[in-house]
Amino acid sequence: PKKLTLKGYKQYWCTFKDITISCYKSREEAHSTPAHQMNLRGCEVTPDVNISAQRFNIKLLIPVAEGMNEIWLRCDTEKQYAQWMAACRLASKGKTMADSSYSLEVQNILSFLKMQHMNPDPQIIEPISNDINPECLVSPRYLKKYKNKQAGLVRELISARILEAHQNVAQMSLIEAKMRFIQAWQSLPEFGITHFLAKFQGGKKDELIGITYNRVIRMDASTGDAIKTWRFSNMKQWNVNWEIKMVTVEFADEPSLAFICAEVDCKVVHEFIGGYIFLSTRAKDQNESLDEEMFYKLTSGWV
Repeated sequence: PKKLTLKGYKQYWCTFKDITISCYKSREEAHSTPAHQMNLRGCEVTPDVNISAQRFNIKLLIPVAEGMNEIWLRCDTEKQYAQWMAACRLASKGKTMADSSYSLEVQNILSFLKMQHMNPDPQIIEPISNDINPECLVSPRYLKKYKNKQAGLVRELISARILEAHQNVAQMSLIEAKMRFIQAWQSLPEFGITHFLAKFQGGKKDELIGITYNRVIRMDASTGDAIKTWRFSNMKQWNVNWEIKMVTVEFADEPSLAFICAEVDCKVVHEFIGGYIFLSTRAKDQNESLDEEMFYKLTSGWV
């Protein structure tokens, strides 16, 4: 899509196989040569879901030479959305739907969607004796939606929504409710991304560098949109110039990445990258001994 207009959209019928999405001009042409094919390895996957409006969209940012291509997938039902979202998440890691984690990922997405359903019968909602203070329970961004309404009415509207949502977890045990909370937290678009303000080599303005357990993301500081993604699996090495505080990351088949942190010491970013790479080398066996020497080498740059 082009910014500020919908004229940039071209609609296609899509099929998913392995880690590739094929796009056809119509459903009837799905057995012919596709108009486009997209490999999802290394892509960014963001949900755009509104249960009440029956909107089940998936935003994909797919790495290309000049940055990221933005693609939107529109699903018809919750089940279809869960299947495609799970497939996209696995494909971004280079895994297919044949992977053993696919079914569990689908179920987790469906259970997360189920928690967002509002209770269809408000009569069975049990009132809570204590007064609810919406400002303590919802974000200021959500409260702004009601900025033109009276304060008392806003409190009643949001309190009613909170009570409706509460019915989805009211019958759960404490442990189950906590697990659902963690599951919902992990499903958020920016879960696991640590942001640092940075200035990239050749850039004129401050941008964001996002670091997760498996990739580095260059992001727009004003919108938070991903500009480019680099996977650790494609990384050859990274270095720090301690004199000018510049971090340089070299990749196998892409130009190197260099940036200076604006608000934190570059040592922090160095420790994040080294720490995540160290964790990726660890086996799932809990009895594995900790290689302290390797840990200090990756996070501190010395043995």
